[in-house]
Amino acid sequence: MWIHILVFVLTFFLMEFMAWFTHKYIMHGFLWSLHSDHHRKYHDSWFERNDAFFIFYALVSIGFFLLWKYQYLEIGLAIGIGIFAYGLTYFLVHDIFIHQRFKIFRNANNRYARAVRRAHKMHHKHIGKEHGECFGMLVVPLKYFRDSK
Repeated sequence: MWIHILVFVLTFFLMEFMAWFTHKYIMHGFLWSLHSDHHRKYHDSWFERNDAFFIFYALVSIGFFLLWKYQYLEIGLAIGIGIFAYGLTYFLVHDIFIHQRFKIFRNANNRYARAVRRAHKMHHKHIGKEHGECFGMLVVPLKYFRDSK
């Protein structure tokens, strides 16, 4: 049981690295065509091509659930839930809290919330795929905490 909890926690935190890596080298790299509409909205749809990245990670999570269900990987459930939990957290922080795709969490104004918003704002000041900064989501550089006092 403890190994499953440990794997879940490790998976959740590893997903922050995966989000950073995917964002920096894939979204701002060879799949910029899917991510560009997130930096410069040139359409009227509520959906963005960028949302395809959620689908990718959902499929990876489902894959681990299936590996567990069909008894190929005993810790597959813990990994699948870790990926799902990070995806849900990412959705709540990025799409709802920061970009206000749903109008909730508007009044969160603690130091961490201000640092996350500021770091993401600095990321979005670059509308092209080059010269980006702050590619992670939940782990924010310390300078944004200092700036958010």
